[in-house]
Amino acid sequence: MRKSEPNVVRISLARRPSRTWSVNVGGEAWESVRIALESLRSNKLRTMLTMLGIIIGVWSVVSLLAIGGGASQSITDQVKGIGTNLLTVLPGTRARNNPKAYSGGAPSLSMNDVDAIRRTIPEISLVAPQFQNETQVVAGSINRSASILGITPEYATVRNIVMDDGQFISQQAVHSASLVAVLGSKTATDLYGPNDPIDQTLRIKGETFRVIGVLQSGGAISGYDSAVLIPISTAQKNLFGASGPQSSSFPVSLIAVQVKGSTDVDPGQADIELLMRRRHHLPESGDSDDFTVVNQATLLQTFNQVTNTLTAFLGAIAGISLLVGGIGVMNIMLVSVTERTREIGLRKAVGAKRRDILRQFLVEASVMSVMGGLIGVFVGYLTIALIKLVLSQFLQPVMTLGAVIMALTFSLLVGLFFGIYPARRAARLNPIQALRFD
Repeated sequence: MRKSEPNVVRISLARRPSRTWSVNVGGEAWESVRIALESLRSNKLRTMLTMLGIIIGVWSVVSLLAIGGGASQSITDQVKGIGTNLLTVLPGTRARNNPKAYSGGAPSLSMNDVDAIRRTIPEISLVAPQFQNETQVVAGSINRSASILGITPEYATVRNIVMDDGQFISQQAVHSASLVAVLGSKTATDLYGPNDPIDQTLRIKGETFRVIGVLQSGGAISGYDSAVLIPISTAQKNLFGASGPQSSSFPVSLIAVQVKGSTDVDPGQADIELLMRRRHHLPESGDSDDFTVVNQATLLQTFNQVTNTLTAFLGAIAGISLLVGGIGVMNIMLVSVTERTREIGLRKAVGAKRRDILRQFLVEASVMSVMGGLIGVFVGYLTIALIKLVLSQFLQPVMTLGAVIMALTFSLLVGLFFGIYPARRAARLNPIQALRFD
């Protein structure tokens, strides 16, 4: 008699008056969940092995989306730290559809262009030329390859540079072509280790420089963490072969321009492009430009598009593992249908309808998938916390509520989708044949 009690309850649920339909639906749903949990608990090892695919899938989705989101946020913060009102004039032409690729022969920018932009364009507040070259830097017995940046005092303001120690290059140092240097954070560590580099000496191309300052890290996108900054006149006169410290024809690697305000840099960009074409005797159509003006706001938008596309691609790859986990759920549910054939036949014989059997197996598949999803989210959270702990200087993954909800929803849908076939197969069993099943 005790074995038949659950069946009697199900029959009564199917025959309740219509005025209590909403209550019955809730009761039947909870009863289905309870039976599903009991069924899963009775086969713990098989349940865990089945959920493993869902766990790995959700863990992959959550972790990769968090890493991609963290990378995107890091790039955004670094670009905004430099300033969205920054325009950069580069020699050469930008390759089509590639904001970081430039083509061109000899450098097409000079100090003459710097002076012309400073005098002519009303929308700008500061102009900072930069000359860059790679060479060996020697400090004591340590020899390192570093980027040598010849700059002016305006460079610190335009690039939002923060000093960690010492002082930045002064206008007096530029006028007198002083042999002084400011080190990027990584260069200072590489050359001097834990020692204080201020007032230490280093040699560049046979010239002895005195270290007067060290910069705070600006991140990978800044370009100066692994650099040595010196007065641009010193680069012209002492290191790279110009005729004198005021050589107006000396080539520059780029011209950084800070636009007044921070809302709209397009007018300033248009004026710079027009001026450069006139100075270089180029057609105003821009088809033959030997320079490129990069808008920092546009560059930020491009970086975000790239990182968002990459994140979506990685998330899609991780989603494939969820589908594989769904196939595992379907296989195990088919095995469960076979093992419980007599139970299904008995339930049908005492009044259970097709929809009751269908709902029961769909609930079991869904519960299994959601449980796997919750475990996957938890493992993903631990993974992200570990990455933050170990790689905090390089990457800060961001685990968002949206990513968690998406992963759990997808795992539920996977369970429902791959549970449909086993559930339909169970619902269509003939009760007489099912009771005879041995």
